[in-house]
Amino acid sequence: MLLERKNAVIYGGGGSIGGAAARAFAREGATVHLAGRTPASLEPVADDIHSAGGAAETAQVDALDETAVDEHADAVASRAGSIDISFNLISHGDVQGTPLAEMALEDFERPVRTAVRTMFLTSRAAARHMITQGSGVILVFGGDGDPLPGYYLGGLQVAFSAMETLRRSLASELGQHGIRVVTLRTGGVPETIPEPFDGREAIVKDIEEGTMLKRAATLDDVGNVAAFAASDHARSMTATALNISCRAIVD
Repeated sequence: MLLERKNAVIYGGGGSIGGAAARAFAREGATVHLAGRTPASLEPVADDIHSAGGAAETAQVDALDETAVDEHADAVASRAGSIDISFNLISHGDVQGTPLAEMALEDFERPVRTAVRTMFLTSRAAARHMITQGSGVILVFGGDGDPLPGYYLGGLQVAFSAMETLRRSLASELGQHGIRVVTLRTGGVPETIPEPFDGREAIVKDIEEGTMLKRAATLDDVGNVAAFAASDHARSMTATALNISCRAIVD
C-alpha cells in the first residue's frame, strides 16, 4: 500500500473531492483524519472507510479559525504521532455567473480571502509538525489557468492564482525540511456539479469537449492521483502541479 502507517488530515473531508481523497488515502493504508465545520457531512465518508476496513476519525474544525486549526493539528500529531499529509479542500464561497463589471466587492473578494487564509492556516499548522519529523506532504487542489470565456468565474481564478503563489513559497521554504508541496490541477470534475443544477449538461459537455482525451477527470481519478502525489513514489516531486485535467489545461 502506498500510504501505510501515514496520517492524513483532510479539511473539507465531507465534500465530494475531500471524500474521494479520503477514501483513496485510506485504501492505500493511511489513517484519515476528516475535519470540517459540519460533522454530519463527515460521518458518511468515515463510515465508507470503516466499512472497507480502513481507519478514519472525524473532528469539527473551522478551517478559517486559527485557534481551531492549530489545536486540531496539535491533537492529531500528539495522538497519532505524526502528520504526514495535509490536504485542504474546503469550499471558497465563490460566486459564478456574474460579470466582474457587475459583481459586488464582497462576492469577488470572498473566495480570494477564504482560499489564502485557510491554505495558510492549515499549511502552517501541518508544517510545524512536519518540520520536527523531517518529512511531509502538503497537497493543494485547483491550480491557476486561463479564464473560461463566457463563464464569469468571479474571484475563483484569482483565488487559484494566489494559492499557486503561496504553494511556490511554501515549497521553497519547506523543502530543506523534507516537506513537499504539490498542486493537483483540474479543468473541472463533472461529478461535483449537482444534478439539479441548471445548465449542468451543457457545462459537462463543454468540459469534456475542451479536453484532448474527450473526457473529464472523475472523482476516482482525483483520489488516485492524490494518493500517488502523497506517497514516496512521488518523493522527487515538489513545487509543481500535476495536471489531471485530461489536457483541458495545456502546460
